[in-house]
Amino acid sequence: MKPDGAFPPKPHVRRHDAAARIESIRQNPNFRRLASIRARLGLSMAALMATLYFAYILTVALKPSALGTPVLPDAVSTWGIVAGVSLLGLGFVLTAIYVAVANRTFDRLTQNLREDVQ
Repeated sequence: MKPDGAFPPKPHVRRHDAAARIESIRQNPNFRRLASIRARLGLSMAALMATLYFAYILTVALKPSALGTPVLPDAVSTWGIVAGVSLLGLGFVLTAIYVAVANRTFDRLTQNLREDVQ
């Protein structure tokens, strides 16, 4: 018995209510928009990072002399170091972009969704 004296709903009723609530959330336009934007942004950023990383690895495997070339004639640093550090930096930049979009767009859509389902 609950503190207010009422009995909790039967488990099968709770499951049905939860399933109905989940389905209503799935059908909500705000949820669909949120899921679509998150998926597109995440997949496009992952594809960009993976493409550039594999291009770097293929260059190491197939044409290592290109990455071993010094940046300047008398320099110690090579294009391989520049490319590697750039890939690491790109990872941080993509993370910052995702966080900025999440804070600006995802949070607003999530709040709208919460207001709709309550």
